[in-house]
Amino acid sequence: MLGRPPNVPRREPRASQIDLSDIQGNVLRGYTHPAAAYLFLRIVDVDAARALMRRMLPQVATAEPWRSGTPATVMNVAFTFAGLRVLGLSEAVLASFPDAFRDGMAARADHLGDRGPSAPDAWEDGLGSDAAHVLVTVYAIDWEHLTAALAKIIGEDSDQNAVTLAHLQRAEALPGGRDHFGFFDGIAQPAVRGAGVEPRPGDGQPDGAGGWRELATGEVLLGYEDEDGTLPRAPVAPFDRNGTFVVYRKLAMDAAAFRRYTAAEGERYPGGARKLAAKIVGRWPDGTPLALSPDSPDASVSSDQHRINDFGYADDPDGLKCPLGAHVRRANPREAPGFFDGRLTNRHRIVRRGRAYGKPLAPGATEDDGVDRGLVFVCFQADIWRQFETIQALWIDDGDPFGLGRDKDFLVGEPHGTEGKMTIQGHPPHFLKPQPRFVTLRGGEYLFQPSMTALRTLAERPA
Repeated sequence: MLGRPPNVPRREPRASQIDLSDIQGNVLRGYTHPAAAYLFLRIVDVDAARALMRRMLPQVATAEPWRSGTPATVMNVAFTFAGLRVLGLSEAVLASFPDAFRDGMAARADHLGDRGPSAPDAWEDGLGSDAAHVLVTVYAIDWEHLTAALAKIIGEDSDQNAVTLAHLQRAEALPGGRDHFGFFDGIAQPAVRGAGVEPRPGDGQPDGAGGWRELATGEVLLGYEDEDGTLPRAPVAPFDRNGTFVVYRKLAMDAAAFRRYTAAEGERYPGGARKLAAKIVGRWPDGTPLALSPDSPDASVSSDQHRINDFGYADDPDGLKCPLGAHVRRANPREAPGFFDGRLTNRHRIVRRGRAYGKPLAPGATEDDGVDRGLVFVCFQADIWRQFETIQALWIDDGDPFGLGRDKDFLVGEPHGTEGKMTIQGHPPHFLKPQPRFVTLRGGEYLFQPSMTALRTLAERPA
């Protein structure tokens, strides 16, 4: 999800060790532009689409630091497998891409746990059906600049014969950087080796000695060593370096249902509704981790960039501070018992670039107002199967890695009828069952985001 507490500053820049000018910017840089749009485009005329790409290339942001302040708009580009095929890549080149990307998210829905109302046959038009070929993500300082940028791609200022719009999703930062459930999120991002950003404590990987180190570059970008000291599997040149794979998921969030549930169940839970919500998430609404302050939020922690993410679970093997099934613990187990001092976790880190969409539910409201709201979840990784799909299928949808049996992630997991439940460890433990539906998948895509070199190749005529 999006954001960080406003009193937690950005990580400091430092000398980079990789070619930032050849890497698209949103992989290593989290943009703070308040307005955003995700345009899924269908290529109608390949030559006209390539001409459009050539015109738009100067607007594609790289990972280089901005030297003249924040630009009014920035853009990044990624492609579905169907899009690369339409652009004319040879069968040999297409076959070099990994299976998960070639299959696409919809084909792997059952493995991911995307069933019932989250199944592909219920997804919004343009997602998961090979209708989308290109994802253009546009960020802007305001809606006026965003609208002007969109006009150059799909409006009167564009080549109407090049592409058609398959799906459009607008997004915007919520007041105070919170999500629709009222929590700060996006706090725990991996610091990537060589990215040119000074890591904060907790931003990297557990080093096995109580400290932290940066994530190997090859866990996020192709062409670099990964955590095993090897090069991740990559397609053939020019797609084998400085590119990354993208997961896009539109997640509708039922804020009213979350408020009703925590209020009602909080009457039975000894800590009350606010503590119950924190136990489900794994942090207090202000970002304070339960691992550091299990009984109440602590402003001295949430306001300190060196403390807000500097924690682990080795000293909490039974989940008495932060439940074993809490959302943030499942999504990033760190060096929790059973994860070999973090060595298992190291191969499953992702860089998240989520954005909220839709207007917030009115304060205190407990009935849905019909507004479409939620999260545009976007993440980057070198291997969709090993990284995103492991987190989604084995950690979110399955409780076995945590010794929780059939327990799902109670916040974002698919309830699957009456199967979902959560155990809040304690003396005695507290059981939440059946699991309500707080989040529903409205559609998604797997994409490849090429380097600037490869993007220029695609804008010409690839072999």
